[in-house]
Amino acid sequence: MIPKELERAFNEQIKKELESAYLYLSMAAYFEHENLGGMAHWMKKQAQEEVNHAMKFFEHINERGGRVELFALAEPRKDWSSPLEVFKHTYEHEQKVTASINTLVELARKLNDNAALVFLNWFVNEQIEEEANAQKIMSLLERIGDNVAGIIMLDSELAKRG
Repeated sequence: MIPKELERAFNEQIKKELESAYLYLSMAAYFEHENLGGMAHWMKKQAQEEVNHAMKFFEHINERGGRVELFALAEPRKDWSSPLEVFKHTYEHEQKVTASINTLVELARKLNDNAALVFLNWFVNEQIEEEANAQKIMSLLERIGDNVAGIIMLDSELAKRG
């Protein structure tokens, strides 16, 4: 049985993961409007990953006899000034998600819940990848600056995300 305190925290994490998906869909909509289909594709894939993360928490709570509770989602931001601003926002957002996962790890340790610790280990590793991916694209956009050809080349590269 999952401890009630952890169940509540995992339910909050489901909300955060779904809000992340909603944010990335909003970013995809921004890129679609800016005719940057590759970046829109990348964000849609990112949104799908966040939904998958939420479902991992959903299944974990259920498998341990808990009760999933879904909360209202916040409206995501809709506008950015440039692709660089979008990916800076993405990187900052992923850092917040990492902090949230780390808080869950601390709670699981406090409760001596080894099943939760094993479960959360996957998310700890995933956040390393998520931050690295966002930081890499942000860094490339900083070097590209206002060079339209560079932005188009990066857009084409991001369209290849499987």
